[in-house]
Amino acid sequence: MAGVVWLLAITGCAALESVPSEDGRSAPLVLAPGVFDAKQPDTLGLSFAPGRQTFTVYRPGPEDYRYNHGAVVMSFRGRLYAQWQSSRRDEDAPETEIRYAISPDQGANWSRPKTLALPRKDATITNGGWWVSGDQLVAYINVWPHDTEPRGGFVEYVSSADGERWSEPRRVMTRAGKPLNGILEQDLRALPGGRILTTVHEQPGLIATPWFTDDPSGVSGWQRGELPNLAHEPHITRELEPSWYRRGDGRIVMTFRDQQSSFRILAAESRDRGASWTQPVITNFPDSRAKQSAGNLPDGSAFIVNNPSGNKTRIPLTIAVSKEGQRFDRAWLVRAGGADLQPWRYEGKYKRAGYSYPKSYVDEEFVYVAYATNKEDIEITRIPIGSLAP
Repeated sequence: MAGVVWLLAITGCAALESVPSEDGRSAPLVLAPGVFDAKQPDTLGLSFAPGRQTFTVYRPGPEDYRYNHGAVVMSFRGRLYAQWQSSRRDEDAPETEIRYAISPDQGANWSRPKTLALPRKDATITNGGWWVSGDQLVAYINVWPHDTEPRGGFVEYVSSADGERWSEPRRVMTRAGKPLNGILEQDLRALPGGRILTTVHEQPGLIATPWFTDDPSGVSGWQRGELPNLAHEPHITRELEPSWYRRGDGRIVMTFRDQQSSFRILAAESRDRGASWTQPVITNFPDSRAKQSAGNLPDGSAFIVNNPSGNKTRIPLTIAVSKEGQRFDRAWLVRAGGADLQPWRYEGKYKRAGYSYPKSYVDEEFVYVAYATNKEDIEITRIPIGSLAP
């Protein structure tokens, strides 16, 4: 039945204004009929967003670190910063380090990469995203100790007043004054009023749990939200690697990857600024079982950036928009398959063709989408906000 619901939504064969979950509850979001055409896998029948431009942040040569992934972008002191994890050939290899680059001109040109965090002998590190607090740029470092079983980790941070010189790593702390044990998702953003919200994949293992803090620094005061997870394996939840946006009615919607391969977005909602959440439900919005990015435009409209292929293919990369955050009825290409996708040049563990793990940043002019192409090139596409209007 799940596959039938998705097929109807993607082809427009029937009108679906709400999609019940397996227990009969309605989903917090719905994809309108006819938005995507599954018979055109390279484009899903979409056009590129008008004015969209794509720029290369980092393109490795044959002697460089050729595995690059997890791109995240943020603005600080009038410049864009992109961070990602980088290794010689394979995903999460022992030599993995965190790199960053800087753009002075809204993403058109980028500096040579710099090292933000060096590899460690006793742990693998991955990048955890950015935060800006006043005159400080904060970069999060996810640390995966080799001796932690089941696989999991904790989060540290470094900070800088100029975006060039960085503090020593410190632990991110909870409201109780204890170190936060979990892997931080990269989508930290603030609600109206300043509350910072994201998700932590808690120990033991990777248990996806919303966390929030009212400390504007983003490095302390973190509190656990209450999310009734779906049935899952002992040490990894079905819902993983989420993003979130605000609906027009004030509710927060968190969108998740479904590790049980429904190839549709899971979604939960909160009515109390992230303190408690409904149990996630399966929506009719197709996905590729990968990270996605959601957010709000300056006018309050909600958007979702993902690979809505309905299978493991991370092609194309699209942005869908909803005026009120419930019914997503417009979409454009960010990147397409075919001629728009450069050749995959280097082999490596867990590498694949396509546009992986998008993360977004919004200012008054553009939506910036950062991602890894073929898990080797770090790229950014900027889309004029006006081109996403009805």
